[in-house]
Amino acid sequence: MSYIDGFVIACPKANKDKFIEHAKMGDSVFMELGALRVVECWGDDIHEGHTTDFRMAVKAEEDEEVLFSWIEWPDKATREAAMATMTKWMNDPSKADPRMDPEKNPMPFDGKRLIFGGFTPVLDLKQ
Repeated sequence: MSYIDGFVIACPKANKDKFIEHAKMGDSVFMELGALRVVECWGDDIHEGHTTDFRMAVKAEEDEEVLFSWIEWPDKATREAAMATMTKWMNDPSKADPRMDPEKNPMPFDGKRLIFGGFTPVLDLKQ
């Protein structure tokens, strides 16, 4: 069964086009490392919660929108191999793919407020 990496980000609304370009460049690396699918979603109907919500989770400001994204991998082993490659790049930036270089492809959002995690699907309904 597939493996999913999920992400929630706050991004300035004014940076929507920059985010799309950043994602196109960076997400192509995930595809080359074995991802089956990468989906980037721009918030459209984010409700305010009483205890918690997406905006609170990433401390989104009034001028920011919440983004929800995921990467679908064929299995956890493929994801782990991809993450090992990316860790090597972080440890030796001279060998990194230039699309992942923050100077060549800067994040148009505050990466400190990005939340992410890996998930094992337990139910997958399809049409």
